[in-house]
Amino acid sequence: MPKLKTNRGAAKRFTKTATGKFRKKQSHARHILTKKDSKRKRNLRAPDLINRKDEAVIRRLLPYA
Repeated sequence: MPKLKTNRGAAKRFTKTATGKFRKKQSHARHILTKKDSKRKRNLRAPDLINRKDEAVIRRLLPYA
């Protein structure tokens, strides 16, 4: 059986935590930041966990994560 390929786009976006969940960077934090208040921008810095329903898809994209 050949090796499974990792989806490179997903590998750059998601990291696996020690407990087996997946972490991603929050959206809406790249540009047009002047109209967003400091609290909102600060909260966007925190990593976001992937929904449990989507974990199966991510696991298929990252077979060696």
